[in-house]
Amino acid sequence: MPSRLKNTRNATWIVSVSLLLGLSFPAHGQVTTAEVVARLQKEFSPTTLSSESQKKELEWFAAAAKPFSGMKIFVVSETLDTHKYESDVIAKAFTELTGIQVVHEVTGEDDVVKKIETQVRTGLHLYDAYVNDSDLIGWHYRTQKIVNLTDYMAGEGKAVTLPTLDVDDFIGKSFTTGPDGKLYQLPDQQFANLYWYRKDWFDRPDLQKRFKDIYGYKLDVPVNWSAYEDIAEFFTVHVKEIDGKKVYGHMDYGRKDPSLGWRFSDAWLSMAGAGDKGLPTGKPVDDWGIRVEGCNPVGASVERGGDMNGAAAAYSVNKYIEWLDKYAPPEAKQMDFGTAGSVPSQGQIAQQIFWYLAFTASMSKPGLPVTNADGTPKWRVAPSPHGAYWRVGMKLGYQDAGSWTLVKGTPPNNMKAAWLYAQFAVSKSVSLKKTLVGLTPIRASDLASKAMTDAAPKLGGLVEFYRSSARKLWTPTFTNVPDYPNMAPLWWTNIGAAIRGEVPVQKALDAMAQQADDIMAGLQKKGMAKCAPKLNKKQPASYWYAKGTAPYPKLDNEKPQAETWSYEDSLKHSW
Repeated sequence: MPSRLKNTRNATWIVSVSLLLGLSFPAHGQVTTAEVVARLQKEFSPTTLSSESQKKELEWFAAAAKPFSGMKIFVVSETLDTHKYESDVIAKAFTELTGIQVVHEVTGEDDVVKKIETQVRTGLHLYDAYVNDSDLIGWHYRTQKIVNLTDYMAGEGKAVTLPTLDVDDFIGKSFTTGPDGKLYQLPDQQFANLYWYRKDWFDRPDLQKRFKDIYGYKLDVPVNWSAYEDIAEFFTVHVKEIDGKKVYGHMDYGRKDPSLGWRFSDAWLSMAGAGDKGLPTGKPVDDWGIRVEGCNPVGASVERGGDMNGAAAAYSVNKYIEWLDKYAPPEAKQMDFGTAGSVPSQGQIAQQIFWYLAFTASMSKPGLPVTNADGTPKWRVAPSPHGAYWRVGMKLGYQDAGSWTLVKGTPPNNMKAAWLYAQFAVSKSVSLKKTLVGLTPIRASDLASKAMTDAAPKLGGLVEFYRSSARKLWTPTFTNVPDYPNMAPLWWTNIGAAIRGEVPVQKALDAMAQQADDIMAGLQKKGMAKCAPKLNKKQPASYWYAKGTAPYPKLDNEKPQAETWSYEDSLKHSW
């Protein structure tokens, strides 16, 4: 199969690179388990486990994998530093310990979604496991084509389930749990989108005074979008240059490609205030604007009780376009997720409202314009400001939770071998070291460790955010979305047209909501294993406004009084 050929090429590349780097690949059986365990204890240090507990956990993997020694398994994940580390280091270590050969492919997120969608829809065995975003949990639960891990660990997979896995230690456990209370995916990495800013510039007395003279309040972390907009204007229009270099008060990206879809589907509408109160998602209307009654999606458009094309959604997209046009570098409009991520590290951006923590490692390198001589950052991340429609009790941002996912129909032994590798990659023996490399924490025990405390000064607020109560307001797309693979492209195709000026914002959102309703109508007609959509009848907007939940009518004032607060207060406040 083409995918197998691609995987084989990747495996060859990984081995070639490792040999060039001088890494050794001892053949399984040429060294004793004790020798391998001792080497891996050095490789995967620090750990929250005692030396003896880590030794026992690694020995368990070696013993549990004996029936599968010599097998080759194929897994795939998106291109992140964490997954590159898994592919280059953790997979090799697992092979050395167990004799199971792992081809761990890394590719674009959109490609991962296409691959798992193909395997689920066709039944073709393409991969043995996926690190797949928990955003697909609604589709996974409704199709019932994904292995229910709760039952698997207690039944068929019991002998290959790590006794010290400690599922309750995973901070994203609720994100991968279905409406039935069962675990469908095991978190492998997590990162939030937060507010990023140049703290050194914000702390300058001359800029503090100048800002207050113009706007009448303190230059600090913005509480709301009104303050964010003022700060964007201040640096782009009034400050203009710092140390002889052009500076901008905002950064974003606008290229019409799949990553533009994440920019909006990753909770941008709920940050503006679309949808309802509730965690991990709004009820009855979620952060995509999809209304759910019971467990059944009933509409995305306003006329069916949804909020995908409501006033708050239009406000969110209009603000995005306005800020991109007025306050960001001109080239930002042609950038995508990957190319835009490193721009703040070049030293010309004052703040960014939507910045993924996945870029923390690349932003923390010595010698960058945003890094001090001692290696500490000149920047910070803080909880994001909220829009005019936002209300206390709503989610305030997005958290990616890439999670191990097993597809039904995978040959049983392949599945067991892949499940062993998945657990190895997130085990307490490995997870803290992996977190320090990729900076995508998954375990509460790792976050509480001394190693994370020691690393915190150089990570710009990442550790402080994950240890704060504010973290609870950052959640992934949840179970309301019934068909993520088919519905996700609606965002970038429709909103991308509005960004390019091809259609007005409201028309683009109307089209997107209608297309979402059409997809759900098709699912309703075809049926799903669980909780299929049951669309509401169309009603005037006033009918839904009268219910006291989303959608809500347009506000008379979409720029309320601007507010800022200190970095410390932003972390303490739990809304």
